[in-house]
Amino acid sequence: MSEQRDNRTSGGDRTTSAPPPHGFETLAIHAGQTADPATGAVVPPIHQVSTYKQDGVGGLRGGYEYSRSANPTRTALEENLAALEGGRRGLAFASGLAAEDCLLRTVLTPGDHVVIPNDAYGGTFRLFARVAERWGVQWSVAESSDPAAVRAALRERTKAVWVETPSNPLLGVTDIAAVAQVAGAAGARLVVDNTFASPYLQQPLALGADVVVHSTTKYMGGHSDVVGGALVVSDPALGDELAFHQNAMGAIAGPFDSWLVMRGIKTLGVRMDRHGENAARLVQLLTAHPKVTEVFYPGLPSHPGHEIAAKQMRGFGGMVSFRVAGGEEAAVRVCDRARLFTLGESLGGVESLIEHPGRMTHASAAGSALEVPADLVRLSVGIEAADDLLADLTQALG
Repeated sequence: MSEQRDNRTSGGDRTTSAPPPHGFETLAIHAGQTADPATGAVVPPIHQVSTYKQDGVGGLRGGYEYSRSANPTRTALEENLAALEGGRRGLAFASGLAAEDCLLRTVLTPGDHVVIPNDAYGGTFRLFARVAERWGVQWSVAESSDPAAVRAALRERTKAVWVETPSNPLLGVTDIAAVAQVAGAAGARLVVDNTFASPYLQQPLALGADVVVHSTTKYMGGHSDVVGGALVVSDPALGDELAFHQNAMGAIAGPFDSWLVMRGIKTLGVRMDRHGENAARLVQLLTAHPKVTEVFYPGLPSHPGHEIAAKQMRGFGGMVSFRVAGGEEAAVRVCDRARLFTLGESLGGVESLIEHPGRMTHASAAGSALEVPADLVRLSVGIEAADDLLADLTQALG
């Protein structure tokens, strides 16, 4: 589509039919990944191109004309994303926050209201508090694990309820089906950030969510070598609206980034299994350690959301948070002493990461209802040998 046109045609139309009856791992490898018709290459090529030769004025070949509007490599990723989440349309963006921004500006207008969770990624909070609020969007905070609290936070102009489950960084769990009923009764859309779980462990659309958000930088890419984001919806009309804004605003995933995310997705299932196995081993260590005062992990039977997580997830994931005896400085020392765990932001890669949320990923939430405990440490458990991770965490705790 040309830069001047408002609506997309076939190359940019990512509405898909119901996915074939294949297992997740099969879809991850094959959905949207047809062999190249010219060469038979089994991996979709990287179409590193900005524009396309047209078959006469207005004669688009396959619907492609300009890569902001649509690109074959991004098309393959978007079809794959839709299949994995059981949605009708997927859209790929330059980052998770770019996806969130597109969603907010598509479904909200100045004066509208959003309910956000009391535990969420600091960048999401910053987007609402420092960007959307200046645009006239109102927001309030609710304990999303309590459907009654979400209901009490609704207003006349509430257009969306935002949920992270498991949440970042306290690993809270929200009953997606229950909150979907609350939001739907109020005429609001339920948005679920599924980044921590990935579609391998959880599929919010099947539980009643309207929109799924991903930072594909994390588990979807899986190798700490790409930044990206995604939206997946089950309503084709909403998909069309989002696609219009994606094209109009332009924060799209580039061809090479799309290709990297697709490469990562092919091994998502096996990686998530290993992330979860390693995390469970570390949780055993942490719950018994005298210098750890509290462990946050939905796989623990003592976790308040354990039963819901067991019901709506196929596993408990690779993210673990814990509080350290001795306060903030003790927590920082644990981060500094780690050797195999890399001190760094982000998550979901094959390598294990450790961070101090209060000073790093969630610094923007300081002083707000989303402020995190100062003695909190967050782990993104990788797929290394579990015994090596256990030894490193043991020495880091001292």
